[in-house]
Amino acid sequence: MKTNVRKMIVTSLALLLLAAALAACSGGNGESGTETRVLRIGMLYGGADNEPYFRQQFTDSYELMHPEIEFEITSAIDYSTMRYSASGEQEEQPDPYEEMQKLLNGSNPVDVVVVDGAILRKLVQDNMLKELDPLIQQDDFDISDYVPTVIDGIKSLGDNRIFGLTPTFTSSALFYNKQIFQETGVQPPTDGMQWQDVINLAQQVAKGEGADRKFGLMLNRWGGDGFSDMQTFAAPLQLKMFDDNAEQMLVNNDEWKRIWTTVTDLYRNDISPTSEEIYNYDGMGDQPMGPYSGDMFLSGRVAMVVADYYFLNEIRNAQNQAQNSEDYTMIEWDVVTVPEHPEAPGVGGNINLSQLMGINAKAPNADDAWEFIKFLNGKEWAKLKSRSTYEMVAREEYLKPQAGMDYNIGAFTKMKPVLPTDSDMNELYMKYPYFYEAVYSPGQMLFQQVLSEEKSVDEALAEWETQGNQNLAQMKENPDQPLQNSDMATSGGAIMVR
Repeated sequence: MKTNVRKMIVTSLALLLLAAALAACSGGNGESGTETRVLRIGMLYGGADNEPYFRQQFTDSYELMHPEIEFEITSAIDYSTMRYSASGEQEEQPDPYEEMQKLLNGSNPVDVVVVDGAILRKLVQDNMLKELDPLIQQDDFDISDYVPTVIDGIKSLGDNRIFGLTPTFTSSALFYNKQIFQETGVQPPTDGMQWQDVINLAQQVAKGEGADRKFGLMLNRWGGDGFSDMQTFAAPLQLKMFDDNAEQMLVNNDEWKRIWTTVTDLYRNDISPTSEEIYNYDGMGDQPMGPYSGDMFLSGRVAMVVADYYFLNEIRNAQNQAQNSEDYTMIEWDVVTVPEHPEAPGVGGNINLSQLMGINAKAPNADDAWEFIKFLNGKEWAKLKSRSTYEMVAREEYLKPQAGMDYNIGAFTKMKPVLPTDSDMNELYMKYPYFYEAVYSPGQMLFQQVLSEEKSVDEALAEWETQGNQNLAQMKENPDQPLQNSDMATSGGAIMVR
């Protein structure tokens, strides 16, 4: 009995010492006996099944180090309540920004917000967030080692001021096959190249016929109809498809013509593979099926591909496969920054600033909110999360290539994200259920007709403008009704979006 009591005492003392040590490391000032303070966190989207994950990832460790802090987590949109309807019909969806405003301005306002870049920017424009620059300077909080992708992206959302911080991010890079460039005697791509230069490289290395064809470039790993590639390619330029009132199409001009011509030429000149070429295993001839036959890059059939950070996990698996199997030989590869447009230097890369956290301008507990944000964006937390294979930490000191791999990790950290547009797409989709059908579906179908050489780019854009204007007018007149007398708008896999 005495032995058991002694063990309990020793264990309790050890836990107390551990908590004290962790609190000291984090700079925490929690003291036993102090009154518990509530810190309310408002997420953009959440639900009952999401809260445990969020707590595990972000708040549990802080509560252990700061027992005087108790977290309450709420969300602007609770998606768990929107999955089913008693009538079986799709219910009208709430506006995310309006719901987030309620969390900040209600009778029990949140202290910390967790949002995406588009919502953060709108909150800044409406003066609903506390500027963090004075707090950073006041506490000498060092953010000098934040990678350019993150800190420049954050500042761009707040007119060169900081209204939120994120400890992690994801982005894309241009992966390239070293062997293909060596075999063709062409210099491989480098950081900071423009799109036309990379396309020129792709044209030089593309060679072969049929099953032996080596393609030059893929704008995404999975192929598709090319229309989404065109939108991704154009995103840094922030070209408008329609005016701010969604009344007139703005696609029949030289800028859109250049984008359409560039992307369609990649497919028509066999520089980029079509979906049929990617997944046509019958057309592989005498080549044996391998574990990565459906992956154009890992199977050595394309010289360059734009892919996100998570693709590194697939590459690591392929390396392991090559070591343990005679059926697969690993390619030699590296990465460089996603190419840029001369009109938008340094912008691009499908960057996602995950978990942007800001402080409500009306926060009842602004001091604790700042301490919490500092903790999550500090060096100790970055060191802890640096082993993640799903996203990267924002602090360059702890940003290293994944274990057992050697590549240019800086390629993921140098580009700036595309700024959110002024057009609120979520609002348009909620107000006009057939908005996608009115605008995007005609463009998608016409793009395919250009690829099949049924129409020229000029003809397709002119027709998109005309058909889109008709659809927008009809949509405005009858927002909840399907488009009438529009074969183009209802073909090609058009979908209704709510």
